[in-house]
Amino acid sequence: MGEAPKLEAKESLEVVHRVLARAGDLPVVVGVSAPGFAAMRALARESMAAGAAGVMIAPPSNLRTDDQITGYYRQAAAAIGAEIPFVIQDYPLNFQVVMTPKVIREIVRENPSCVMLKHEDWPGLEKISALRGFQSEGSMRPISILCGNGGLFLDSRWSAAPTAR
Repeated sequence: MGEAPKLEAKESLEVVHRVLARAGDLPVVVGVSAPGFAAMRALARESMAAGAAGVMIAPPSNLRTDDQITGYYRQAAAAIGAEIPFVIQDYPLNFQVVMTPKVIREIVRENPSCVMLKHEDWPGLEKISALRGFQSEGSMRPISILCGNGGLFLDSRWSAAPTAR
């Protein structure tokens, strides 16, 4: 929900514990984005110890080049530990970081613990199609894709389609 950078470490853990307690057997992915890798590592490891299914990492807004983006995710994965599954959060409208399908493919290739993409780009069907194409041709292993933005946006080609009555 975007609260990660607004909470103190103790508050973040309190939220994690409350949500995990209420979720029961449902898998919970915890957002661990932080200004530094030490804070990210601590929240990721403590969240996993509390029962989280994985963590989500958003890019900091100062990343501009493909090399900066892939390098950041390489460092983040190393910081939290290879045993912790993570989700790439791709929300360029909010973070001002543009991840092309090729960049996402490279992050997935370099980081076996990357298991999902939270896709919040809009419009974005072309990006998802390109990623699924990479998987089909064998240049990227399969990952889950969760579409975000609270279901607020639907590609104009779909919304403009006539409805049968």
